[in-house]
Amino acid sequence: MHPSAAQRACIFAVFLALFAALPLRAQAVTKLYLKDGSYQLVKEYKVEGDRVSYYSLERSRWEDVPLALVDFDKTRQTQAQEKTQAEKEVEEAKKVEKERFEDVVTTGWEVAPGIHLPGDEGAFAFDGVRVVRLVDSPAVLVRDKKRMALLMALPGPLVKARSLVVLEGPRATIRVRSLQPTFYVQSADNAGARVTLVSLRQGKNSRVVEKVQGGIGLGQSGELREDIPLEHKQVAPGIYQLKPSAPLPIGEYALGQMEGDKLNLDVWDFGVDGAPSKSPGGETPPVIRKLPTTRP
Repeated sequence: MHPSAAQRACIFAVFLALFAALPLRAQAVTKLYLKDGSYQLVKEYKVEGDRVSYYSLERSRWEDVPLALVDFDKTRQTQAQEKTQAEKEVEEAKKVEKERFEDVVTTGWEVAPGIHLPGDEGAFAFDGVRVVRLVDSPAVLVRDKKRMALLMALPGPLVKARSLVVLEGPRATIRVRSLQPTFYVQSADNAGARVTLVSLRQGKNSRVVEKVQGGIGLGQSGELREDIPLEHKQVAPGIYQLKPSAPLPIGEYALGQMEGDKLNLDVWDFGVDGAPSKSPGGETPPVIRKLPTTRP
């Protein structure tokens, strides 16, 4: 069952309260720097004549050092930097929370009884229970180091040069709970008609979207990727419904827009963690709704 707006607001408030507590704790821990570059972790410190007294968090007692040995400028500068970083992390947490769990308006396209798309443009995944906004992530083109080493070792151009289109990180932030979700792309220029679904190869620190090969040598030239068949259907002006033709294995994926025979490097990435739909014939999984109580 969908949480109400009030419930989600409450959850978000608790989340922010816990997150906001981090900078408060950080403020209670001060790095008191000495002029030799070292520092003490202290709860508080004070100047007493020609000495500085501080409460050591490592030894849980008051200690002191000569005033001339303390680097007050670096101590204050570090405190200011840590405060700024903590505030930035809170703002980033708010942004992610808004992108993933924003309250969708009820005037958008109805994907299931009582469940609507937001009114603005974007890509969305519907797992049978909720609509999740997919986040646009820029992929980057890097040289394939293994192929470069192979080219240098071979006596001639026997294989083509290769680059990789990758996304940062081994897992996407957005997770989908169904193995056969339905996607919606909402755009004034009907971009959904040109969207493809790509299976990503996970690495230690990145995900490979596709390989790009070229030059002289054996092998196919162009962009090589693992496209997954999608059923495209325009359900309303500017709105396309995209359905995988078969359940998706658990893993990492991306929706991307084709520009001719080239894939736009700005993709919507996500991961699939869920259980397969139990609906017959691969239909959209049922929406969970609370039934009215029957009174005698």
